[in-house]
Amino acid sequence: MLRSMLTAANTMNALQQRLDTISHNIANSNTVGFKRREASFAELLTQQIDRLPNDEAPRQTPEGVRYGNGARLASTMLITKQGALVETGRRLDFALTAENQWFRVRLADQNGAETIGYTRAGNFSLAPMNGELALTTSDGLFVLDERNAPIVLPADAHDVQMSPTGTLTATNADGRVVARVNLGVTMIRRPQLLEARGGNVYALPNVPGAAEELNGNLRGQISVKQGALEQSNVDLGEEMVGLMATSRAYQLNARAISISEQMLGLINGMRSS
Repeated sequence: MLRSMLTAANTMNALQQRLDTISHNIANSNTVGFKRREASFAELLTQQIDRLPNDEAPRQTPEGVRYGNGARLASTMLITKQGALVETGRRLDFALTAENQWFRVRLADQNGAETIGYTRAGNFSLAPMNGELALTTSDGLFVLDERNAPIVLPADAHDVQMSPTGTLTATNADGRVVARVNLGVTMIRRPQLLEARGGNVYALPNVPGAAEELNGNLRGQISVKQGALEQSNVDLGEEMVGLMATSRAYQLNARAISISEQMLGLINGMRSS
């Protein structure tokens, strides 16, 4: 009985983690540029019991009995599938139209040092900074250019235009160009290495071949659309189906623990009588 209870408890722990993943996806179904995660499971160690009575009849299964110990959460895979594009008409809204391309932003690491972060959320703003205007994310992080420097525009910048290849041009009220800069965009070759840092921003460890900084001057490398935003790639219908299936599995394992407890009570009752 104890084995069945431990097996069910282990599986319930893994199922709870999957429920947390699904809940996180559903909660961010309207978050700009959000990428859903998908949980996968792995079987825990099993015990092989071979000391069984000899059976002259031919077996259709391998000899012995394998006792499992439940399942565990193996990983939560980041799904980088392109989300739907929604036209907003706002000058500072930008959407990357190719998968695995990410905006670069300035991020502080755990030690307070500055590092590079990555995001797909292109709902940017212009924030005053020392008499100039800095391009920032919705959480106030600096958006970086191709040299990994913050994009800063003159205070008299009146209009902003973004080319499909990621070149940002700012003009004043007279229509004169006052700034031109290439947006910092990176192709993430190994997106499963991305580490969530909160606020829909990720960090990437220094692994060779994991990322490639793109050059907006080379035709076809960067693909940006101005006046549009990429929505979350969460499919609510799919998430609800997964939520119901996981809840049913959780209930089944909880029922297994309850039945095992009842059987233990019967055994204890028989011993005391």
